[in-house]
Amino acid sequence: MTRVPEKTGGKSPAPAKDNTSAVDAFLDRAAKTPALHEGGRGRLVFALDATMSRQPTWDVAQGVQGRMFEIAAKLGGLDVQLVYFRGFMECRASSFVANGAGLGALMGKIDVRGGQTQIEKILKHVLGETRKKPVGALVYVGDAMEEDIDSLCKLAGELGLLGVKAFMFHEGDDPEAGGAFREIARLTKGAYAAFDHRAPARLADLLAAAAAYAAGGREALEKQAIDGGEAARALLTQMK
Repeated sequence: MTRVPEKTGGKSPAPAKDNTSAVDAFLDRAAKTPALHEGGRGRLVFALDATMSRQPTWDVAQGVQGRMFEIAAKLGGLDVQLVYFRGFMECRASSFVANGAGLGALMGKIDVRGGQTQIEKILKHVLGETRKKPVGALVYVGDAMEEDIDSLCKLAGELGLLGVKAFMFHEGDDPEAGGAFREIARLTKGAYAAFDHRAPARLADLLAAAAAYAAGGREALEKQAIDGGEAARALLTQMK
């Protein structure tokens, strides 16, 4: 998983001139931020497909996805990492930051680029992070799957053994992607849900429910369901 190397010499980086350099600058600063190790804090990896197939719905989905970090800030007790892939083998990760601080702004600087999915790389990355310190949940948002499903399922099974639940949120109606996402969710004892860009509130509710689980476990998700959270109830029905 690519992280931006630290710069030497103590000079401030030059101002970002475009979206790409702005993303690089943010990740550079994040890489220099010490990792958080407070006891009892939940950890969530938010992974994002930023390939060209999402271009038609990107502006809508991007805004909703950015709201996840606002939700995390309100929940408290949650450290969030943003991972995304796009283009030719580009896959980037931020550090874990408290309550997703700053990640919403980063979301607004990411644009889509042509390329194939890199879900296998995402799953391997989450495995590595979890072996260093437990990760409670993986939230994945994507619309396609162009990889070997058996390899993905093997990694999903390993995540399940480590207690990481995958919340696979599927944009669109691609049947191959839907089948793969369902199986990854099943193997991790997580949950699958589809959403349509014409109903962005659906994704926002799903993200809120997944963030609640990562911050407070099943009890927090059940509380959200009792308080009227339809998305939380939908996820709970799948989780064992």
